[in-house]
Amino acid sequence: MALRLGDTVPDFTQDSQLGPIHLYDFAADSWVVLFSHPADYTPVCTTELGEVARLRPEWEKRNVKTIALSVDSAESHKGWIGDINETQHTTVDYPILADADKKVSDLYDMIHPNALNNLTVRSVFIIDPNKKLRLQITYPASTARNFDEILRVIDSLQLTEYHSVATPVNWKDGDDVVVVPSISTEDARVKFPKGVTEIRPYLRTTPQPNR
Repeated sequence: MALRLGDTVPDFTQDSQLGPIHLYDFAADSWVVLFSHPADYTPVCTTELGEVARLRPEWEKRNVKTIALSVDSAESHKGWIGDINETQHTTVDYPILADADKKVSDLYDMIHPNALNNLTVRSVFIIDPNKKLRLQITYPASTARNFDEILRVIDSLQLTEYHSVATPVNWKDGDDVVVVPSISTEDARVKFPKGVTEIRPYLRTTPQPNR
């Protein structure tokens, strides 16, 4: 059955080039980005894995751990990582699950036969520290993911988790945010001392509260 936002994600243990990965133990109290690839030694995937490695400081700043997945073997992953490091000028230091038996692919519904035979499509799962699914995006094999957007979404999720706000269209960290409808404007002016702008009674903005 397909995962839905807010579901507790299924746990698993699967091999990787770094050894067996037990999801819940690996995640501990961190956020997790789990993302799948059709196969090793493919061009678009090579650029993606290199970018995720380059973004290591950004993941760490947000308490995020990354896990990739491909249906090829851990030994194949090791060879491919050498190519990624050389061509993308980085160091891949995070696990790539070796999902040859498609255990994780099936658990997370990563195989869409009408799109890509029996290989995994480009799925992205953002999982919070309570092991809840907070975001899922699926890309076709021909289109690489935009990891700037994934970081932006994580910023929004983490901000809105702890403050009574939502993020408007094209929001980026540091921009004004929207006061959630459940708070009256009067209460919002107390809660958000930086100020509240009432555009409409249902549309109120305030400076980002954690800045």
